[in-house]
Amino acid sequence: MNRSKQAGMAIKTVVALLVGLALAFSVHLAEAQQPTKVPRIGYLGAAPPSANSERIEAFRQGLRELGYVEGKNIVVEDRYTEGKAHRERELAAELARLKVDVIVTTGPTVTRAAKEATVTIPIVMTNDNDPVGNGFVASLARPGGNVTGLSNLARELSGKRLELLKEIVPRLSRVAVLGTSTSPGNAQNLKELELAAGELAVKLQYLDILAPKDIETAFGAVRKGRTEAIHVLDSPVFGPQRTQIVGLAVKSRLPAIYHRSGFVEAGGLMSYGVSFADMDRRAATYVDKILKGAKPADLPVEQPTKFEFIINLKAAKQIGLTIPPNVLVRADRVIK
Repeated sequence: MNRSKQAGMAIKTVVALLVGLALAFSVHLAEAQQPTKVPRIGYLGAAPPSANSERIEAFRQGLRELGYVEGKNIVVEDRYTEGKAHRERELAAELARLKVDVIVTTGPTVTRAAKEATVTIPIVMTNDNDPVGNGFVASLARPGGNVTGLSNLARELSGKRLELLKEIVPRLSRVAVLGTSTSPGNAQNLKELELAAGELAVKLQYLDILAPKDIETAFGAVRKGRTEAIHVLDSPVFGPQRTQIVGLAVKSRLPAIYHRSGFVEAGGLMSYGVSFADMDRRAATYVDKILKGAKPADLPVEQPTKFEFIINLKAAKQIGLTIPPNVLVRADRVIK
């Protein structure tokens, strides 16, 4: 083979290699330019954002601690029913149609709506008073479906709140209980309260509040019933109306205890319960595990680890009540 032919073959080989490299580079560049799928989280809340700002921020803080930055590597689709029950299914269905990667729920009523809307999209409860009894999971250790998250031990804490009322009003004999019969877990909370009431020799006056319009009527019954204190159960109706409820309790000059700190911050006397902000922050870890491939059925439902007892001394003064020192010293936070 003469030199000219050898040179020609060498040139062809070099050209072929260059073409191959160019094609490989273009394919790699095209792949690199393909947009990375950003996971979308549906956040379904029952109360207005203004009433749950601390919890919402706690969840977002939990995401940030795990390396998620909204708008960069995660998107949160917020939906709030604002206490309007008829919107629960509507907004849950909307998130399901958006095909979000995970739906995060803030309470049992919206969890139920989400579960009815989808059996495939993972659902993370930030808190639920009775996940098994409400039919959301098969068991706490093995949820078994598309729902997992955190339970708030609501039943166990109801009796403790009644004990605290008895401690600040030693001669307490009659307590009005405000609840919503249609709220998941309400019946179980009442059973726990009745057991505690029997041990404390306290009679309960249950007042069913199904809508905001019933609140004023219920307090009218409270004033007529020779009630000496008020126990407010968890209810999707109460959160958006907490300022009204707190105001009516103070106006009635009756000590009241609530299930979460927001009522005390709004002027209520006392609250004892789990730290909902802490549970919302922990819910972010479930989201992270699911986005990384874990299945809700395999993620056990966790219990609360942080509890809060808060007292508002200004509210105590308004109703002419002195909090015993042995109770005051146990408070995690005192509002003066």
